[in-house]
This record gives sequence, structure tokens and C-alpha cells, in this order.
Amino acid sequence: MNKGQLVDRVASELGGSRANAERAVKTVLASISEGVKADGSVVITGFGTFSKKNRAERRGRNPQTGVEMLIPASTTVGFKASSLLKQECASV
Repeated sequence: MNKGQLVDRVASELGGSRANAERAVKTVLASISEGVKADGSVVITGFGTFSKKNRAERRGRNPQTGVEMLIPASTTVGFKASSLLKQECASV
């Protein structure tokens, strides 16, 4: 499912317009982004946790040339599914 399909699904479930559903989806995604930025994590009970993760500086290789290089430290976002979501997906 992509973002457009998600918007269509929300519009269909709520019986509203696609524009309102798109606004709702964008608001939820922006709120998750802002929450992770501000607090370091966002917990959605029954769904999962979005959290900020720090990656340490490390050595790697350029896959094309094989030359060893230093990969700088970075920050990324991780997602850990709740046990409920894991159970629902496993039963499919």
C-alpha cells in the first residue's frame, strides 16, 4: 500500500472527501515526524514505536571499487512493531 492508497482507504472508511482524508494522513505523518524529532520516539499503542537511532562512525567498502572508506556517524529513524501488529501480520 502506498500513500495514495492509504488516503483512498481513509476517505472510504470515513465516508468523507479524498481531500480531507489526504489532510488527515499528512497531519498524522507530520505529527509522528515532529514527535520523533522533539521527543526521540513516538509510541502508538497496538501499532508500534518510531524512535530516533544513532549510528556510530564505521568503516565500509565502496561496492564498485572495493576501496575502504569511513562512513560518518548519522541519525536515522527506526520502527519496532507492537506484538499485536506482529500477530495480525503473522496470521495473514
